[in-house]
Amino acid sequence: MSDTIILLIIGLVAGLLSGMLGVGGGIIVIPMLVGILGYTQKEAQGTSLGLLLLPIGILAVMNYYKAGFINLKAVGIMSITFIAGSYLTSKFAVTLPDQIIKKMFAVFLLFVALKLFLGK
Repeated sequence: MSDTIILLIIGLVAGLLSGMLGVGGGIIVIPMLVGILGYTQKEAQGTSLGLLLLPIGILAVMNYYKAGFINLKAVGIMSITFIAGSYLTSKFAVTLPDQIIKKMFAVFLLFVALKLFLGK
């Protein structure tokens, strides 16, 4: 299967799960890019971040906003530190070995999975 078709499928899966569950980049796109297309962890993370820029989420955001499910104050407050945090950590992350980042990512996913599975 060509990379273009695989990327279209990854985008579709991420879009469907993003609209349904609010997930996409970290949980869907990155593991698929690494596992299926052989991207390095850094390539996958950078590509995922590029995908998540404004044009991608705007239609889903509009639907959630129209339904009254977006707290604009919370979005504004979190955006300030999200921007600063992602900028600073991305400058550090690009200097780390790929294997270190991949292991950190795996530990994070395991933690999230356990928290969801076990509840409070």
